[in-house]
Amino acid sequence: MKIYYDLHIHSDLSPCAHSHMTPNNIVNMSCIKGLNIISVTDHNSAKNLPAVMKVSENKIKTIPGIEVTTREEVHVLCYFKNLYEAYEFGDIIYESLPDIKNNPSLFGPQNIYNEEDEITGNLEKLLLSASGFSIRELGIATKEFHGVMVPAHINKKTNSILEILGFIPDNLKVDFVEIFNKLQIDDKLLKKYKILINSDAHILTDISEPVNYIELSSVDEVFDYLQII
Repeated sequence: MKIYYDLHIHSDLSPCAHSHMTPNNIVNMSCIKGLNIISVTDHNSAKNLPAVMKVSENKIKTIPGIEVTTREEVHVLCYFKNLYEAYEFGDIIYESLPDIKNNPSLFGPQNIYNEEDEITGNLEKLLLSASGFSIRELGIATKEFHGVMVPAHINKKTNSILEILGFIPDNLKVDFVEIFNKLQIDDKLLKKYKILINSDAHILTDISEPVNYIELSSVDEVFDYLQII
């Protein structure tokens, strides 16, 4: 069966996301659009995942995820099988960020929500900073937490592995790459990899329509498909 997905969505925790990107709004919009699986992947933190996972119960399959900025300024998506491992991994990434405080008036707020869409706190360090992990180190760390690393929006001109490194190193041993759904890419670059096509949504209307899909017998097979142990 066709399982429609969007595995790259930002909540209001990411300073670049709209304030409407609350846990309930994201889940409800994804359901309205007819998606079967989503992942909320905020920059360098998993602090909104508990609320998102709670809200999504019995509504839509949600994969715990984070978008990490490596030391090289490359964006990668890290997906996990359970909230506990994603949350612990997110804390390690956050601790590795430099002590640069966020300026909400310049970059936007970094709000933490509960399942009622109430703001319960915010993060002080700027989440747009590069973490202390190189891309190779991040790949190793992700596997230690039983997750999978996917180079993000490789067809973008900013923070993509192709733009910054010029190639995808073989020693990363990645099986998937992500394509930003609004840009083209030379198909010759993709022959070695499985493709995820996501929205990188920062506003509700940008969450994917039911266009991109994977063939699975059920939504629960998505972890096997992504090779998340």
